[in-house]
Amino acid sequence: SIWFCHIGNHTAVGPWEMLHRHKRSWVWNQFFVLEEYTGEEPLYVGKLHSDVDKGDGKVKYVLSGEGSTSIFTIDENTGDIHATKRLDREEQAYYTLQAQAVDRITNIPVEPRSEFLVKVQDINDNEPKFMDGHYMAGVPEMSALGTMVVQVAATDADDPTYGNSARVVYSIISGQPYFSVEPKTGVIRTALPNMDREVKDQYVLVIQAKDMVGQMGGLSGTTSVTITLTDVNDNPPRFSQNYQYTVLESLPVASVVARVKAVDADIGPNAEMEYRIMEDGPGLFNITTDEDTQEGVIILQKPLDFETKNSFNVRIEATNRNVDPAFVHLGSFSDTTSVKVTVEDVNEPPVYSTQLSRMGVSEDARVGTSIGKVSAHDPDSSNSAIRYSIDRNTDLERFFNVDALSGVISTAKPLDREVNSVHNLTILAMESRKTITVLDINDNAPVFAIEYETLLCENAAPGQVIQTISAVDKDEPPSGHRFYFSLPVSVAGNTNFTLRDNKDNTASIVTKRGGFRRREQMLYRLPVLIVDSGSPALSSTNTLSMNVCACDSDGVAQSCGAVPYILPAGLSTGALVAILGCIITLLVMVLLIVSMRRKKKEPLILEEERDVRENIVRYDCEGGGEEDTEAFDMVALRNLNVIRDPKVRRDVTPDTHTFFPYPMSSSSQAVYKTLPDNVVFREFIWDRLKDADVEPSAPPYDSLQTYAFEGSGSVAESLSSLESLSTDSEQNYDYLSTWGPRFKKLADLYGNSDGNSNGNSGLS
Repeated sequence: SIWFCHIGNHTAVGPWEMLHRHKRSWVWNQFFVLEEYTGEEPLYVGKLHSDVDKGDGKVKYVLSGEGSTSIFTIDENTGDIHATKRLDREEQAYYTLQAQAVDRITNIPVEPRSEFLVKVQDINDNEPKFMDGHYMAGVPEMSALGTMVVQVAATDADDPTYGNSARVVYSIISGQPYFSVEPKTGVIRTALPNMDREVKDQYVLVIQAKDMVGQMGGLSGTTSVTITLTDVNDNPPRFSQNYQYTVLESLPVASVVARVKAVDADIGPNAEMEYRIMEDGPGLFNITTDEDTQEGVIILQKPLDFETKNSFNVRIEATNRNVDPAFVHLGSFSDTTSVKVTVEDVNEPPVYSTQLSRMGVSEDARVGTSIGKVSAHDPDSSNSAIRYSIDRNTDLERFFNVDALSGVISTAKPLDREVNSVHNLTILAMESRKTITVLDINDNAPVFAIEYETLLCENAAPGQVIQTISAVDKDEPPSGHRFYFSLPVSVAGNTNFTLRDNKDNTASIVTKRGGFRRREQMLYRLPVLIVDSGSPALSSTNTLSMNVCACDSDGVAQSCGAVPYILPAGLSTGALVAILGCIITLLVMVLLIVSMRRKKKEPLILEEERDVRENIVRYDCEGGGEEDTEAFDMVALRNLNVIRDPKVRRDVTPDTHTFFPYPMSSSSQAVYKTLPDNVVFREFIWDRLKDADVEPSAPPYDSLQTYAFEGSGSVAESLSSLESLSTDSEQNYDYLSTWGPRFKKLADLYGNSDGNSNGNSGLS
């Protein structure tokens, strides 16, 4: 048999019986090893030994099972078992191993496999922990001594079955003397009676849990507990003051008169109030509770009247809505206060003594006939006198008057039942007080009383009244208004309408003709001049718009405005579109033909006159005297190969008589290119000079050299032809021979002025 020996705990392991051999009385199948061993050498666990082992080395011991290769080792010769690693009981409390003895040479078992346990022995290496963390709890205020609040619990990971490592006791570190904790159970209880939430409503406790039954050397852990005192209705409501309010007597019914509030130290439902009116208020006032603020809201139920009663003393009671019977002994949970309401007088409008009713008057009643009377009084204590007037917006044509003092209503102009059978008047009653009156001046011009919408029937007959107009004026003259109506001078002679002043502050618009047609004109505008009777008189011109309408036989308008254009019968919309397309096509073709013909008429080569002008440079200043003649292109003058008519210009038709006797035209002579140079130059210059003189108001384009400044390089004076008409006599050019060799050619051409008919009469 294999037997085990555990030396570390001084425990002798008896023999393990195999078959029928009984050499020892005890057989142990488990070892003990201490956790958290920190020694440098492997920890000895125990020893295995077989009866077969004679000590000759033929038996080998083999270990298998949990941790047999990583944690536990066995000496195969001696059977000694060691733990090579640090063990933690909280991680694994025991290991199951198998031991076997085999023949060293053949590995044949000499003993059957035996199983045993290696149990890790606990030490106190874990402190108590509160797994629920921070605790929150509540207890009603005013609770009795020893009332349970909450229970805390700590756990210890050590072995509860071995020693005192896991035996925990509780104690309170902070929170005394208000609360206490039971050492074994962790139950927290109140330690003082009648704790008041209104004094302090929250406490924070620190609770400690310690193992080893609290003995020295034990490990400990702590947690915090927040305890809140919950409210109970132990405080009655209290008013802190009496109230005074002032309201106007015109305050509408259902308006808020005042707000009151009783203070309650409790919170939530324990502070909810009920208010009621006790005296001098029921019926006139009512009170309700504002659920958000717990205020009492006093509301007016009936109108106030300063003249009847101007002051009220209202008694208000506030009571807790939720009363706790456990605290009734503390006293009454209600309180009262007084609210003084003072009514302030307002100036109330006059009140009619009787309800106004219908009044009747005959249409043939004379002007000034009394119809009835109205009566009003001032409800205020001052009892001011009343003045009456008519709202003229309800009597634009001023058919009626009312006596300002007596209230008697009378007619102001003749009435016509067929025109208007009912008149609705608004009578104004106003208090008459000593006030500063602003005297009126005539600073407003009369205007139309309303914006008239006049309809003119197409079948209106001549002389028919189509509109009656009246006027209003913001001024109020003492003698009343008088308006004069007329048409402005600009339209007095129109053939359509005329105006008739009715002499009663109204005027009638009358047609002069009939046969109005909407298709011809659908709107007529007629200016009307209105003048008042003020001093000075003011006037304004107002425009009356008249829409032409189709009317039935009774003169009722059926339709107004523009008449839609009706297409001729037989022509459809498609036919009209086709005709319009053809017309547009023809217009486009005509425009193309005209454009092409114009292009064909444009000359391809410039005419000779343009050619000459293009070859003469035009200056704005003369420059260098005779040197300017170099700007002329003489080649153009020598190549004139067409016969020109000097009497006709291309750009204008000469119709002005010339004042200068020009030489005979050379049009009958030979062509320019066949003439000598001197004749060519002379003829060309004469042609241009004549063209310029025929139209003296227009410059001869660029045909002539124009000098604005002569320059300093010439010994001669100006040769401009603009001075050629400065004298009535022919000019003498004999002085050219005195200018030197440069002017010899001109002297030969023009210097000999003998008056013969050789065509050389002068140059200008």
